[in-house]
Amino acid sequence: MTSSHNSDRVGNKNPSGEGDPIDGYRKDFDAAEKKVAGEIDPGARALVVAVAVVVLLGSLTLPHSGIANGWEVLVNSNEARDEAIALPSRLFVGFAVAFGVVASMLALITRRWVLAWIALAGTALSAVLGMLAIWSRQTPPPGVVASGPGIGLIIGWLTVIVLTFHWLKVVWGRTALQLAAEEERRAAAAEAEQRGDWNVG
Repeated sequence: MTSSHNSDRVGNKNPSGEGDPIDGYRKDFDAAEKKVAGEIDPGARALVVAVAVVVLLGSLTLPHSGIANGWEVLVNSNEARDEAIALPSRLFVGFAVAFGVVASMLALITRRWVLAWIALAGTALSAVLGMLAIWSRQTPPPGVVASGPGIGLIIGWLTVIVLTFHWLKVVWGRTALQLAAEEERRAAAAEAEQRGDWNVG
C-alpha cells in the first residue's frame, strides 16, 4: 500500500513533463517589469517640453547676434562670418538642436528612459555653452567689432535651461521609482526564500 502511494506521488509530480508553470509566470512578470522600468511617464511635463522645443526652434529664426540668426550660425554662413561668430555660439546652437530638439522629441515619442537621460545631459551642457556664447558676444577679442547677444540667443539659452530642469525632474522621478521597485523586489525575494516559496528575483 505504501509503495503504491509513493509511486502515485512520483508519477503525479510532473505528469506532463513540463516545467513549473510558476516559472513561466515569473519570467513574464520579470519581462514586463523590465520593459516598464525602461520607460518614462513625463505626465504634464510632456506638454511643457513640447512647447519648449517649439520655442527653441523659433529662437533659431531670430537674430543670434547682429544680422545672423541661429540657423545661419549653425551652418556658419556668410552672415555668421561677417558677425565674427565665435566657437561657443556655434557649439551652443549645435547642441541645442541635437539635444534640445532632436533628443527631446525622441524621448517624448519613445518614452525611453535612456533617451531622457541623453536629453538631460545634452541640454545641461547646452545651457553652459549658451552662457559662454553670451559672454563671447559681450567680450570680443581686441580689434574685433562684434554685435552683442541677440534676442534669439537669449531666448534659446533660457529655453534650454527650462528643458534641463524638466528633464531632470522626469529622470530623477523615474530613478527614485526604480530604486524603490528594486528594494521591494529584494524584500519580496528574501521573504519568499525564508518561506521556501518560488524565487521572485
